[in-house]
Amino acid sequence: MNRGSSSTTPTTSTLRVMNAKRAAAIWLALAVVALVVLMASLALGSVALAPGRVLAALMPSSTAPGGSADLTAEIVRTLRLPRALAGFACGALLALAGALLQVLLRNPLAEPYVLGVSGGAATFALVAMIAGVAWWIVDASAFAGAFVSILLVLGLARRELWRGEPQDTSPRLLLTGAVTAAGWGALITLLLNLAPDNRLRGMLFWLTGDLNGGAMPWTALAVLAVALLAIVPAAPRLNVLLRGDAAAQALGVAVVPLRLRVYLVASLAAAAAVTTAGTIGFVGLVVPHMLRLAFGNDQRMLLPAAALGGGVAVMGADLIARTAIAPAQLPVGVITSIIGVPVFLWMLLHRRR
Repeated sequence: MNRGSSSTTPTTSTLRVMNAKRAAAIWLALAVVALVVLMASLALGSVALAPGRVLAALMPSSTAPGGSADLTAEIVRTLRLPRALAGFACGALLALAGALLQVLLRNPLAEPYVLGVSGGAATFALVAMIAGVAWWIVDASAFAGAFVSILLVLGLARRELWRGEPQDTSPRLLLTGAVTAAGWGALITLLLNLAPDNRLRGMLFWLTGDLNGGAMPWTALAVLAVALLAIVPAAPRLNVLLRGDAAAQALGVAVVPLRLRVYLVASLAAAAAVTTAGTIGFVGLVVPHMLRLAFGNDQRMLLPAAALGGGVAVMGADLIARTAIAPAQLPVGVITSIIGVPVFLWMLLHRRR
């Protein structure tokens, strides 16, 4: 009897193989969806292109004999591809940051902007817009503001982040970030009231998510790669951290360095996303929630899946923003909020049942 029962019980190695295959299947499915949305983003817009023309435009042979690219290649390579890649990178960064902050704060309502990163970026960017400086100075100002906000929260909550005592410090860190975000919000309101009328529309558009400036997505993509390399190897320890600081320390996890790593990676990911596309809401909140409800809370699977899912979400929202009232465009953040609110409410109702 014992032999028969033990032969049907999965071993630890078998369970690991099964979990690895399941995670790979989820990642592959999300990657396929991302490629489909990417192709749709390249083909659709104010000028619709057939898939064959899109593929031809991506080939090096799409340049004319004189060396200049034809119109289709110009649309695909110069306008749509960089914008789609910027949308993917920003969505992936926001979803990854959201998943990390939900682990760090052990709060399902945590999202990338809860620690005031977007508020600091927006304040500095709006000041640069009022001054009428070049776009690259606006981007640099946004990142500087995000970095100032990161340092501000890090300084105010240093005792909570650096404390090695086995207790839950997430509520104080969350309150520190919320108060900092409220302060930035007050400054943003003041700047909008002081802004000249000829700059106000552009400022509001940036605040609600704008991928028009995403012609150079490489910085956001590089930050995404670095963030994944920095945090994915720590995923097993994040699973332990979810049990609480005291339990994690009892199991041999160095809680303080891990907490700092999570905070810095999440904050820098959110800063890069805000710098590239302004403030895009609900992605960092809804995408990790959706994946967690569907596939579980194993961070080894969730973190890469969140990056892929967030990229798909923002690329899809940008596609809707470009085509809904073409040739005019809507802010990407408006689309993510319109879709994100009912989806999140549905998830809450489904979870209660």
